[in-house]
Amino acid sequence: MSLHLTPLVIIFTILATAFAALLSQMALAVFNDGVRPFLLDFYRGELARPQMTAIAFGLSAGFIFGLGVPVAFSSGVLNPWVLFLPSDILGILSPRKWIAPILGAAWGAVVVFGLSAATTAANSLPVNFLTAMQQMSTPILYLFSFFPAVAVTMQFGRLRGIITFVVSIFVMLFTMKWLPSVFPGATTMAIGVILLVAFAVAEELTRARSERQKAQAVQVAPADAGSESAEEDDPPAAANAVAGAADADDETSSIFAANAARLRRHAPYFMIMGLLLGVLVNTHMFAGGEATSYIIAKGQFANAAQIDFYRALGFIPLIVTTAVASGAFQIVGFTLIYPVAYLLPNPILAAIAGALLFGIEVFILSYIAKGIAALHTIRDASDNIRNAINLTLEVAILFGSLAAGNAMASGLGIAIVGGLYALNEVLGRPVVRMAAGPVGVIIAGVALNLLAYAHLFTPIPIK
Repeated sequence: MSLHLTPLVIIFTILATAFAALLSQMALAVFNDGVRPFLLDFYRGELARPQMTAIAFGLSAGFIFGLGVPVAFSSGVLNPWVLFLPSDILGILSPRKWIAPILGAAWGAVVVFGLSAATTAANSLPVNFLTAMQQMSTPILYLFSFFPAVAVTMQFGRLRGIITFVVSIFVMLFTMKWLPSVFPGATTMAIGVILLVAFAVAEELTRARSERQKAQAVQVAPADAGSESAEEDDPPAAANAVAGAADADDETSSIFAANAARLRRHAPYFMIMGLLLGVLVNTHMFAGGEATSYIIAKGQFANAAQIDFYRALGFIPLIVTTAVASGAFQIVGFTLIYPVAYLLPNPILAAIAGALLFGIEVFILSYIAKGIAALHTIRDASDNIRNAINLTLEVAILFGSLAAGNAMASGLGIAIVGGLYALNEVLGRPVVRMAAGPVGVIIAGVALNLLAYAHLFTPIPIK
């Protein structure tokens, strides 16, 4: 596996990281969802630039070097962790607007030229651990298909979770037997998500019916009983409490409205970012997630679009709520740019679609925020989708990493990769769990190459 980047990819990667750094310098957008809540205080001047830089670096460094770089190395496809987490930091670090895009562009150049050179060097080694890491794709493609069943279990309990899992298994078997031209993971995910949405809608309707019944019961209750109770309980204090709660709600709504208005004023900036991302994603050398990086590398663009669409269902509520609360958007918007641009036939259409999509997203932020606040069950479903995706990917990537270790050195490779993963756990996870496996494969690959040069290990052919 190697990074063969065309001039179009190189140019738009550098432009995208440059513009992303500018947006973070202006406190308009960052990629790291954990950094976004701090940006309101930063924008107001309550957090100094060095403090904000330290926060961004602390929350991002592990994902850059523990996830973004290994995934790019192993898949040969760029990802947002390796591009936009550093641009967050560089933009916030920059004291002037004109400095931010220069630093962002410099990082983009380091990525496209540095990773390409590094993969070329790795491919010339006796033990080609990058080729071995392609073994990670199979567990990801198949295990990831069952994240809806995990999400259903998290939210609706064992019975519905088991039902979803069993139905998903039968759908996968049916697809393998009767639809051999269709990737079985695609139909499995589709039926799982349909069941999850059906359960969530049914639960939401039940909750709404229960609330209506309670409201009707309160209206039927004698009005004078409520009055007498209020009089007995210090009426001024009760009135003040209600007024205080109303004032707090009004203040929060005012802040959210002001933040949403600020983002709308800067809509042209986001449309430019959408344009750049549309082209970059359409090149199929940039993917939105861990799973889709490997799937894009295999040329399965429709499957990648499906996966990133489901991922968006889990992340849109988080992105929307943090955006209206902080006044800062997500660098990649609602993440819908991925499934859209994967499937468009050329970069020009992808650029137009990206610009329009980001513009629409910014203008509908406040409306979606109100809808999310009203639909509790749907919001919970989104949280569980996000958690289920992370859990499923952790398992899939670990199994894939062990398979890569086995491809490099059979039992010895499994021992090194698995041992490093276990060691990372007991050391308090200095490397994020999802990235511990790929990092272990890279470390094992370096160690095995050193042993090969010392004639202590005989490399085996990697298929």
